[in-house]
Amino acid sequence: MSYIGQADEVVREGVKQAAQGSTDRQRKLFDDVEPEYAEVDVKRVRVERCREFGGPWLGLQMMRLLGLDEFFADTIPSGREDIPWPMMAAVLVLSRLCEPSSELHIAEHFYRHSAIPDLLGVPADKVNDDRLYRSLDALLPHKDALQVFLKERLGEMFDLDYDLLLYDVTSTYFEGQAKGNELAQRGYSRDSRGDCKQVCIALVVSRDGIPFGYEVFAGNRNDATTVEEIVEKMEALYGRSNRIWAMDRGMAGDDNIEFLKQSGRRYIIGTPKSMLRQFEQQLLEKDWQSIRDGLEVKLCEAPDGNETFVLCRSRDRAEKEKAMHARFEKRIEDGLRKMQESCRKRKNNPFVISRRLGRLLEKNSRAAGLFEIDVIEEPDGRARLTWSRKEAWRDWAELSEGCYILRSNITDWSAEDLWHAYIQLTQAEAAFRVHKSDLRIRPVWHQTAERVQAHIFVCFLAYVLWKTLGQLCRRADLGDEPRRVLEEIGKIRLVDVVLPTRQGVEIRRRCVTRPDDHQQILLQKLGLNLPEQMPLADKNMNAM
Repeated sequence: MSYIGQADEVVREGVKQAAQGSTDRQRKLFDDVEPEYAEVDVKRVRVERCREFGGPWLGLQMMRLLGLDEFFADTIPSGREDIPWPMMAAVLVLSRLCEPSSELHIAEHFYRHSAIPDLLGVPADKVNDDRLYRSLDALLPHKDALQVFLKERLGEMFDLDYDLLLYDVTSTYFEGQAKGNELAQRGYSRDSRGDCKQVCIALVVSRDGIPFGYEVFAGNRNDATTVEEIVEKMEALYGRSNRIWAMDRGMAGDDNIEFLKQSGRRYIIGTPKSMLRQFEQQLLEKDWQSIRDGLEVKLCEAPDGNETFVLCRSRDRAEKEKAMHARFEKRIEDGLRKMQESCRKRKNNPFVISRRLGRLLEKNSRAAGLFEIDVIEEPDGRARLTWSRKEAWRDWAELSEGCYILRSNITDWSAEDLWHAYIQLTQAEAAFRVHKSDLRIRPVWHQTAERVQAHIFVCFLAYVLWKTLGQLCRRADLGDEPRRVLEEIGKIRLVDVVLPTRQGVEIRRRCVTRPDDHQQILLQKLGLNLPEQMPLADKNMNAM
């Protein structure tokens, strides 16, 4: 076997003679290509339609690497729609990754000013808010199948383990009343927007922060009540396995502990601060194990031997809690002195003073236990306020500052191993930060339940692209810095270069701007190659 381009002249001539009388296509293999020349009027050379290329192009590379585009094409059914739903699903996910915004903003601004029309071949006049909304409806039914597909694909690509699952819950709020969504309720807001309705989002990730699955719950749902449902849902999708569930102290109810023990489920869970009282003697003992500078741990067995407790003491956390206690103590003391002075100068109703006192202690609850306070009613009906400090409370605070305790039914691990597994929960917290900052999952403008679910699903898919890029960065020794890489590559633009000729004809080329040295290094490390040009599209695209 030989390639014609690699053969010597004698062989090429023989093949050429044999091809005489054959098809035009065969003869063209040997035609000499004459270069084309044109005289360009350099004074009139111009650049048109500069638009964002690097971010959408990089996102599309992640989609293709994952096979997400093929999954869309194979799974989302096609009908009589003008633009296939799989293509519109890609528009939604790429837009959420590159410039998170409403569907209206995508249709009227971002899409036409980005290179996505060139990358996907979907003209801007075909992308409108109504078509994007209907694309959400087409995408949502495939949520479970897509979660399973991505879990397997990511696991294969990056050799990931799903032996440790990290579970956490956050909330995201609505603009508007969301009357058509029964999940939209008022509850504890992590966004400090108690004035708005919200939904709660429960997210499960691996120890590397790779998303395993998620569910959406009512905005007034208590975190602890979601554990059984989310565990059973993940087991229904992926089957039961010898996984370890790591959760924070908000999930640590006795009912949840009993549920997790069933069928050999393993867990590592944070506990309420109040449980430290049961380990006061162990806190006083000196047999702590240092696992890094400023952090100590020790194992404490449960009386029944079926659980292990890990006492943890952090110097940084202790300093933070000490400063917090001092700040709240000063606020309470200043408030008490003001109330005392008020009672001395004027006749105050004891009931009114008690209410003021309650509000003061509620706002500064971290140090409220330090004070013994009495509101006394004098014979003339005047209120008198007395207070003193409880030194026993201060002694306990100083002993327990910086301390917390973990609870697990894994009895054959060291305290250090259990702590390291639990601390991976920061990956779930980091996922929520990315969702809320970079992907702008909040606020939610959709009002109906299905559209809200679809909006969160698109954010989830964009986060998968984000983490895929993060894994590639880690593999290329770039750290876990998808944000910086996306920002740098996102500066690359697509432009139309117009070359007017002296014959009156304009030559148009759609070119990608040349990456600078830093961008080129990033692309090389990631194993990605930018195209130098993009094909010119039809007249509709050129008119955008």
